[in-house]
Amino acid sequence: MPLTPSVCIDAVFEKKPFAEACEAVRRANIPAIEFWGWWDKDLTELKAACETNKLAVSACCTKFISLVDPDTRAEYLTGLADSIKAAKDLGTETLISQVGDFRPGVSREDQHQSLVDGLKEAAPLLEENDITLVIEPLNELVDHAGYYLIRSDEAFDIIDEVGSSHVKVVFDIYHQQISEGHLIQNITSNIEKIGHFHAAGNPGRNELQRGEINYPQVLQAIQETGFDGYLGLEYWPLDEDSCPALSEVATWLQS
Repeated sequence: MPLTPSVCIDAVFEKKPFAEACEAVRRANIPAIEFWGWWDKDLTELKAACETNKLAVSACCTKFISLVDPDTRAEYLTGLADSIKAAKDLGTETLISQVGDFRPGVSREDQHQSLVDGLKEAAPLLEENDITLVIEPLNELVDHAGYYLIRSDEAFDIIDEVGSSHVKVVFDIYHQQISEGHLIQNITSNIEKIGHFHAAGNPGRNELQRGEINYPQVLQAIQETGFDGYLGLEYWPLDEDSCPALSEVATWLQS
């Protein structure tokens, strides 16, 4: 599977019924959806909407429990086990994980080590179930003040230290444009450590066609690496009808 678009229905179709969101995704010629929490959704209804519209589920999140605090690690691992069961029920092989907020008064080195140790403990469960966990660096300047993991270079270092083929990074192009720039270089030189992508226009976190990021060029660079996975479209649309912008992204990836 080449780089394939997926729509985050929690963002693009916020508060819309599953049936309406999934029908619009299918109409936009996109083959997959993703979403955030599975625990607050009617998964039977969601699966039915996906089946009706012949959509795959590309990814969802594991429970939002800190990995930078060793005192919450057991809770994180229990939540991960529950999330793996949900992922298997949904037919997805990817779980997205945030890592928690920075802990004031605790050294960054200690928090980094807690992250690595927690992911090392998680790795056998992921490998046994053939599920890939992707940790997500976020920007702190606009959207996530106080979050621990900001830059992709630290995220990639963590992946190297964990040393599991089932622990990778979700590279959010929008977040990393804000945090560090140098998108194409940072992506292509670390592509083997990336398991999933997210995308939104910047500034504004709206359609990919809006803002300063040259998405056709960035996506072409990703495709030229041979990356085999999904590009999650995670944004809040300004257009009244979301389908034309979604369809255009699908066309970029087919050209």
